[in-house]
Parts: sequence; structure tokens; C-alpha cells
Amino acid sequence: MIITEIIEKKRDEQVLKPEEIDFMINGLVNGEVADYQMTSFMMAVCCRGMNETETAALTKAMIDSGNTIDLSDVPGIKVDKHSTGGVGDTTTLVVAPLVAACGGTVAKMSGRGLAHSGGTLDKLESVPGVCVEQPLERFKQIVRDIGLCVIGQSADLDPADKRMYALRDVSGTVKSIPLIASSIMSKKLATGADGIVLDVKVGDGAFMKNYDDAMKLASAMTSVGKLSGRKCTAVLTDMDKPLGHAVGNSVEVIEAIEALKGNAPADLYEVSITLSAEMLMLAGKGDENCCRRLAEEAVHSGKALEAFRTMAQMQGADVRAFDDYSLFGK
Repeated sequence: MIITEIIEKKRDEQVLKPEEIDFMINGLVNGEVADYQMTSFMMAVCCRGMNETETAALTKAMIDSGNTIDLSDVPGIKVDKHSTGGVGDTTTLVVAPLVAACGGTVAKMSGRGLAHSGGTLDKLESVPGVCVEQPLERFKQIVRDIGLCVIGQSADLDPADKRMYALRDVSGTVKSIPLIASSIMSKKLATGADGIVLDVKVGDGAFMKNYDDAMKLASAMTSVGKLSGRKCTAVLTDMDKPLGHAVGNSVEVIEAIEALKGNAPADLYEVSITLSAEMLMLAGKGDENCCRRLAEEAVHSGKALEAFRTMAQMQGADVRAFDDYSLFGK
């Protein structure tokens, strides 16, 4: 196969075969496809789109570009959550402890910022002492011990996405639905989650500016998840204004801690409880009303805050910062 012919085929709005997509992704990882060629390919995808079969094939090729994580030796139904990004979106640091406090199992690998959206890892690293780069066995042991751990993606996991993620950020192809869907789902599927809740942002501060595009993205991602044999649901949430009252790494973590102390802004609270309930339903903890009650009780009892504090401590944090915010960097 010839790289330029594949690019031209997608440019001309033709449907690519799985083997052509495999060729592009394998070539990127092994150095046979240059960054500028992959950027051209992604721009063609951005302009011409991909159908459901192509998107699934792209996702599979990205997963197959590296190792995958086997969580079968970690007890429980492993549930994960992913947000498509927005301003002030600190829900992972609220939702993951909430779900763990309710008996769910959250083994989560998160990313850094993309374009204007903040990254969970960047936020978590603002807690003094926290190390988000943990060996796989340590990561799994923390999850076994407390039902919760949030770390960075390992170097050998989905290497194609790392390359494509960086190129998307500087090439005007961030908003492409097939590229977003394959990027998110390849990471989620490669990290071994049994159930995935997708928080699809829609509005002025989101990559999806309108409801129809957000629905298309949600549909594309849930389709890939279900075709891969995983439980997968999506929730559309408003990003016409920043979520919560804080924007920035340290201040967003402080707001997450305050939320777990029962002092959340109304919008952050509603989104966090909704996402937590969805994850708990996938984990088999009951129906929607039951799972919402579980999440709310975990806040009121202090169990969710203690779960976050314990996770941070097991990852090296100086947990005095949970009560003395002056210990955070300015």
C-alpha cells in the first residue's frame, strides 16, 4: 500500500478498508509514516469524516499499536469515566472517590490538557507530593486495596494515540468526531474497564458546540464500546459556561475537595452525582434512584472525601493540603 493513496482516498470521501487504516497507524508507530503525512490524513478525516465501521477499525488499530492492560485479577466490575473536555471540569476528582466510596472499582488512566481543556493529571499533580506515574503492579495493588487509583497512561499503552493526540492539538483537527471517538475509546478499551461512562460536553466551551454534534460523538463512542463488548453509556452535559467556580489546576483540586466536603457549586454537584450514579449502575449497584442516593450519602458521610485523601496519600501526597490549602502552589 502507498501512504499518499490512502490519504487521497479519504480526501476524496471514499471508505477506507480496515487494512488501510492498520497500515497508516502501524506506519506512524514504526516510523514509516511521517508526522506531516499523518497530519494530512487526520485533516482528511476531519473534513470528510468516517463511518461507524471505519471508526471502529481506527480504534482497534490504535489499541493494537501497543500493550493492553489486563485487570481481570482486580476484583469487581471496573468502571471508568471520560469527559470530552471543558473549562473548570474537575469531575473526575469528585466522581472517582464517590464511586469508590460506594463500593465501585475505579482503575483510571487519565490524560493531560488538550487545547483549552484542562487535564486531570495536571490537576492531580498540583496536590503536593502526588506522583501520577505509577508502575502497573503498584497501580493495580492500590485499586485492590482501596478500589481507586488515578494515574497517567503508561508509555507502551496506545502509542499511536500519543502521537496523534499531540498532532491534533497543533493541526486544527481536535474537533473531528471520528478522531475524538477513536482517541477516547482506544485508551478506555486498552486500559481494561468493564464499563465506561462518557461525559460529552456541549456548548461554547466544549469541542462540540451544539447538541446535534454532541449526540453524534456520543453515538460514535458508545457504538465503538458496545461493538467491543463493553457496557457503555453517555451523558450530555452543559459547557456553555465553566463548570463550578474555579479554573486552574490547584484551585480546581481545592474545589473538588470542597465538593467532597459538601460545599460543591450546584452545577458541579449535579454533574458529579449524575455521572457517579451512571458508573454505579454499570457496576451493578442498583437503579438510578438507588445509585444517586448512594452517591449523595457518600458525600454527606465523608466517605468520598476519605477515599480521595487515601488515594492521594498512597500516591505520595502530603495530605495536610486537604485541610491547609496554603500548601498548594500559587
